[in-house]
Amino acid sequence: MSSTEYHLVTHWLIDASVEDVWRVLITPESWPEWWPSVKKVDLLRDGDEAGIGAVRRLTWSTALPYDVTFEMQTVRIEPLSIIEGRAHGELEGVGQWTLRREGAKCHVRYDWIVKITKPWMIRLSFLLRPVFVWNHGVVMERGRRGLTRYLARDNPANAA
Repeated sequence: MSSTEYHLVTHWLIDASVEDVWRVLITPESWPEWWPSVKKVDLLRDGDEAGIGAVRRLTWSTALPYDVTFEMQTVRIEPLSIIEGRAHGELEGVGQWTLRREGAKCHVRYDWIVKITKPWMIRLSFLLRPVFVWNHGVVMERGRRGLTRYLARDNPANAA
């Protein structure tokens, strides 16, 4: 793996049902409501009845002083289990959400297999790789906390 390629894996254990977590993750347009790092999501193209083929432009703020924008095309959906998309733009690669029941909770795994494309990131990647990995962790933790709060608002019994 080169210094410009990343395979980042995040695990969340959410105190909510798989169905509730799925309902939120499958609608990225709602993410800015609960995920502080998601600045904007624009639907560029509708997908089929399952959502396959939908294209969205996402703009993310990070823990570092820069934003990242890329388009994500939904390429695979297995209801209540897997959402996979292909990223193009300032990041290129694949993102995959995998959900599974763990008792009364939902285990969420996110695989982010990408290459950076911004010229300054590429030039400095040999130095900044650990910082980019840390930054991803911060962004994902903001998502976990935001999702937990968002779901607890919908169902006060889930508040933790």
